Amino acid sequence: MAISKTLTLIAILLVLVPLNDSFSSSSDEDLLPELINLRSQSPTGVIHLSDHLLRRILSAKSPRPFSFLIFFDAKQLHSKPELSLPTLKNEFSLLSSSFLANNPDNNKIFYFTIEFGDSQASFALFGVNSLPHLRLIPPSATDLKKDSIQMDGSDLARLAESMAEFVEAKTKLTVGPIHRPPMISKKQIAVIIAAGLVLSPFLVKRVLSGGTLLHDKHVWMAGSIFVYFFSVSGAMHNIIRKMPMFMMDREDPGKLVFFYQGSGMQLGAEGFAVGFLYTIVGLLLAFMTNVLVRLKSRTVQRVVMLFALFISFWAVKKVIQLDNWKTGYGIHAYWPSGWK
Repeated sequence: MAISKTLTLIAILLVLVPLNDSFSSSSDEDLLPELINLRSQSPTGVIHLSDHLLRRILSAKSPRPFSFLIFFDAKQLHSKPELSLPTLKNEFSLLSSSFLANNPDNNKIFYFTIEFGDSQASFALFGVNSLPHLRLIPPSATDLKKDSIQMDGSDLARLAESMAEFVEAKTKLTVGPIHRPPMISKKQIAVIIAAGLVLSPFLVKRVLSGGTLLHDKHVWMAGSIFVYFFSVSGAMHNIIRKMPMFMMDREDPGKLVFFYQGSGMQLGAEGFAVGFLYTIVGLLLAFMTNVLVRLKSRTVQRVVMLFALFISFWAVKKVIQLDNWKTGYGIHAYWPSGWK
């Protein structure tokens, strides 16, 4: 009887072991379709990552057939402007939607957001203790701390474009162009056109009578200076990419960074500083060619011209030094070959 019971237990174990393996393989096979289904339910393709879903992904056999990028979020920190978590989260969603638009059949990478209030255990698994935080988990990763790849926080200032470069560099996948929504919607354009048509008779009448600001030369002068400053300061770049004026120093959270060292990106304050220097040179040049030449005193002309040239030289030198500090490239002067 004892031998019979033993043989029965052994037979049960032999049956359960392959059943367990079949359940595990079946679970792995169901994981990818489930993630695709969850992604299809999201307008931007971003999946909310819970502790349960993370455990399920990690239980799959390595290497998994996909990588996944996680944006770590905490709603209680959205009120801190220096972190820019709402903006970065929107940019992350923009990255995901752009990837799906450019690669509709690509299931090699999935995009997740994880909330600290709901998944503190998962935050501990990754060792995340500060935000913003973006981390890529390769297909072969088993240890979340050692095998995953964290994106440098300073690169997040370039928003979705820098995230796309990070994904392409680490996964060898092509994200494609970022599809940003237009600044003005179609409804707003229709309202502006309708308002313009309604007001056009009154505007034409005022223009013909000569009683508008368009007939004031000082307005045109101020407008030209504004357009010049707007152009050389990179303000349009800052508006389109929603660049912050400054960012928090990762090494010293109590310190603010106004100038970013690295090519391909500039902060808002940096652009305004360069635009201000360019504007000084432009105004001095306009002053010397249109106002200074009308003075009768040659001595005053020379003194003012030397002072203006000195300020202009100083401003251009500062711009060159900033460019050298950011990119590492220097500017060198060479004598014309015919002078040698």
